[in-house]
Amino acid sequence: MRSLWILLFCLFSLPALSGGEKVQEFMLDNGMKIIVKPDHRAPVVVSQVWYKVGSSYELPGTTGVSHVLEHMMFKGTKNVPPDEFSRIVAALGGSENAFTGVDYTAYFETLSKKHLERALELEADRMQNLLLDEKEFQREVAVVREERRLRTDDDPNGLLWEQFNAVAWRVSPYRNPVIGWMHDLEVMTLADLQQWYDQWYSPDNALLVVVGDVVPGEVLALAKKHFGPIPPRPRKAWRQRPEPPQKGPLRMTLRVPAEQPVLLMGYKVPAMVDAQDPAEIYALMVLNSILGDGDSSRLSASVVREQGLAVSASSSYDPFSRLSGLLEIEAIPAQEAGLDDLQAGLLAQIEKLKQEPVSARELQRVINRTLAARVFARDSMFYQAMLIGMRETNGYDWRSLEEELKHIRAVTPEQVQSVARKYLVEQGLTTARLEPVSKASTESVTDKPEKAAKGEKKS
Repeated sequence: MRSLWILLFCLFSLPALSGGEKVQEFMLDNGMKIIVKPDHRAPVVVSQVWYKVGSSYELPGTTGVSHVLEHMMFKGTKNVPPDEFSRIVAALGGSENAFTGVDYTAYFETLSKKHLERALELEADRMQNLLLDEKEFQREVAVVREERRLRTDDDPNGLLWEQFNAVAWRVSPYRNPVIGWMHDLEVMTLADLQQWYDQWYSPDNALLVVVGDVVPGEVLALAKKHFGPIPPRPRKAWRQRPEPPQKGPLRMTLRVPAEQPVLLMGYKVPAMVDAQDPAEIYALMVLNSILGDGDSSRLSASVVREQGLAVSASSSYDPFSRLSGLLEIEAIPAQEAGLDDLQAGLLAQIEKLKQEPVSARELQRVINRTLAARVFARDSMFYQAMLIGMRETNGYDWRSLEEELKHIRAVTPEQVQSVARKYLVEQGLTTARLEPVSKASTESVTDKPEKAAKGEKKS
């Protein structure tokens, strides 16, 4: 209880540390949204430009185009030579990078507040003046293909997750990897990138988030100066294809050389965007926290420490994704336990959630963890901006971040039990197993079809 009061004190003291100023949002005439969160603890600023496009927007045959374009955004504009963007920011004493997700692509800088205008100037420049050069493209797409080989094709765990998602989803674009399928990367053209840039990179499809030692009105003036003159671009509406209902459990097994077996389980669950009753989403958040979020969760306490069935076991759930997704469980069996024993142990914990209401103590633990997360998030300007950017680009209001604790406090044991019974069912379950084999055995398996084919051809 003492630690809870300390967290409460910290949480309610932090606004004073940042000057007591609230988040402010603005909208430019061209449709670009600006969100500013003052934080005056250090003369530093984080600037993030988010585009509402990621791998889940990509069409069949063009997977990976969002990620490759992210690479090319550092390869020069009419005003900035290739790779000069990074050198300029570094010379200002700052850092920069970018990332592509399933639902968004973001570019960011962390630097002294006196250099914020330069960061915005550079971002506005590459929003409208990107030069897509064939030679640079061939170099970068080769880098991405090699990245795919290292992180997916030659990484058993990465390959397992990729195939797990491809099996779990029939239609949803969440079935495609962010990095793209290798064949699509091999046939990708510069024209594909140009079309993607023209379609999605414009102010009316972008969000600027600034957190740091700033005055909101001054940030707005800089945004108007640099982004304001950029015109919006017409684009076709993204057509969502609903995922067909799953009619029974799906299973897959991956047999490749690996150091250890892995078990993945995923239950189809709604995100807030599809929720008929928002209270169910908060109940699912509490359920996930109790089940497998952290060392004090049931999976860690029971399956790992008490039963010794796993060396690690955890669950995850994103309630604010752009499309509905999965409540995912990942576990690595202990040396003396098999995958069957491990899966039985995990299912037993899920069944317990269905049969027995959670205790008031467990609910309080979830509240404490949520409260702690809010406190720790305020320690990082970058993470504060990240939370706002992710929530907004996925179609939600950033204010929902401030309302989460209130809704989580309202969750009852009966609601947790109800969503467990409704959504954690075999009909909506996808299971993926990584079963390690020796390298020699995989080579012999891949050789057999080839030899048979040659034999058939000769006969």
